[in-house]
Amino acid sequence: MRFSKLTDKKWYNGAVIVCIGVVLYVVLTRLHTVLSILGTFIGYFKPVILGVVFAYILSPLAKFFYYRVFRKMKLGKGRWYLSVIIAVLLMLLVLVVLMGMLIPQIIHSLVMFSNNFDGYALSLINWIDNSPLQALVDRASLETLAGNAMNSISAFVRENSGRFLSIAASSGKGIISAVISLILAVYLLIDSRRIAGVVREFMSLTMSQGAYEAVLDFVLRCDTILVSYIVQSLFESLIVGVACAIFMAFMRMSYIGLISVVVAVTNLIPNFGPVIGGIIGAFILLLVNPLHALIFIGFCVVLQFVDGYILKPRLFSNSLGVSGVVILTATIVLGNMFGLIGILLSIPAAAVLHFAYNDYFIPWRKRRKALHACQTDK
Repeated sequence: MRFSKLTDKKWYNGAVIVCIGVVLYVVLTRLHTVLSILGTFIGYFKPVILGVVFAYILSPLAKFFYYRVFRKMKLGKGRWYLSVIIAVLLMLLVLVVLMGMLIPQIIHSLVMFSNNFDGYALSLINWIDNSPLQALVDRASLETLAGNAMNSISAFVRENSGRFLSIAASSGKGIISAVISLILAVYLLIDSRRIAGVVREFMSLTMSQGAYEAVLDFVLRCDTILVSYIVQSLFESLIVGVACAIFMAFMRMSYIGLISVVVAVTNLIPNFGPVIGGIIGAFILLLVNPLHALIFIGFCVVLQFVDGYILKPRLFSNSLGVSGVVILTATIVLGNMFGLIGILLSIPAAAVLHFAYNDYFIPWRKRRKALHACQTDK
């Protein structure tokens, strides 16, 4: 009652706006420090956060096995346990297959690149000599550029050899942390229903019935958008990667597995991902066969046209409905704030803000305006 009397004061709204403005000014002027402190604090809970992320990503797959594959089994709680175990094993199998396919190719590519860089440069120079580009490029300049590039690469490897070892050591620690997070994810998935029940009970005891229903509806809609986006994005990237592998195999190009996986993974990044994947793949092929690089670039243009105008609308039309400008703005802002994680979450974040603005903020403002008009008439 005291709080409601306080909110009725004429100066209350102005005071709230001033306080919010001061907080935003302090945060924005010290954004680097705030993010550094927040990153340090979150770092303490990194395995737990990663475990929650793993559990959230694996939850749709476990539910698929529970409600679709094992729906006729009468095992009680054992049916859910079996679904969780199968989902985790399937994810590990996919990771093992990808790593088994990528790591040998990456090592082979690096060794081959370091041993045959002179041959790559010479073949590229000879190809330019026999192409229409000969009149635009001087051979001596190309040879000098290739020599400088080789010296720069050698110097970079010598100067950063210690850093490579530290990266390898940190990767080992990251693998251990990921294993711990995966174990935690299994426990979270097994107890997910009990955890959800505890959270709902806490919300119902600390909120009014109207606020509880509104918050629960908002959370469930956010969950639907995020899960739908994750599933559809993975399915879309799988289609793009398979199409790339089929085309490269048909054209008898090199490094099919490596480039196809790179294209599929970078396709998860909104807006800029397909461009990054195409550039990386074209650069790898350029060192082996420049003609294949040109053909690959043309294929990527066609593939992204089909993906952007045919595949994406069919997959995302029912779950998003957000304009391209909003998505691009969210990608840039969240990418600058949170890096790759912000870029990956930019589309669902834009979708959540879109429906929150249209379904919650606008109706709330209309009710407030109508209430104010009624009080004015009285």
